[in-house]
Amino acid sequence: MRKVVVVNNLSLDGVMQAPADKNEDTRGGFQLGGWSLPYNDEVKGKVMAKGMAKKSDMLFGRRTYEHMFKAWHGRNDGNPFTPLLDNAQKFVASRTLKEPLAWQNSKLLEGDAVDSVAALKKEDGPDLVILGSGELIQALMTRKLIDEFQLVIHPLVLGAGRRMFADDGALTRFTLTDSVPTTTGVIIASYRQVDAS
Repeated sequence: MRKVVVVNNLSLDGVMQAPADKNEDTRGGFQLGGWSLPYNDEVKGKVMAKGMAKKSDMLFGRRTYEHMFKAWHGRNDGNPFTPLLDNAQKFVASRTLKEPLAWQNSKLLEGDAVDSVAALKKEDGPDLVILGSGELIQALMTRKLIDEFQLVIHPLVLGAGRRMFADDGALTRFTLTDSVPTTTGVIIASYRQVDAS
């Protein structure tokens, strides 16, 4: 059985919206995009590279899938993440996209996304990693389908923006399995869900 692992940037107040680019996600009039960039350093880069080097399949919501495709597909700047993302199997939750999807190794989840992910977890194969995809994360949490979180917690409060954990979420307990501080005050904290099914 494989695990579902979330890897996301967060502010101290739990905002995950548009960490990497000003125009990444402006829903709700969000004007603070790109907030994580000043905190990049060698430590953060090495931890993220180590995680990306593990064989895994990817899970995306539609919005994140389209953004990642635009940002990463076809890049020829030598970035080592490009071939990893291009070659990974990508499962996409969407009610509007149709197959075939433009990014190689991409497949739409059939039917209800939560049921599809529950079925994928029961299969043999690499872990399923979610980047971004806040709505998908919240839906999967209602069924306790997320096993681990790797949260890249930045030392700032944004005061606005979409948060990863919904106000109406259920009580869920985690145990800290690893933490790495960076030179810029970021804490990369890994949590395992205690009562994951």
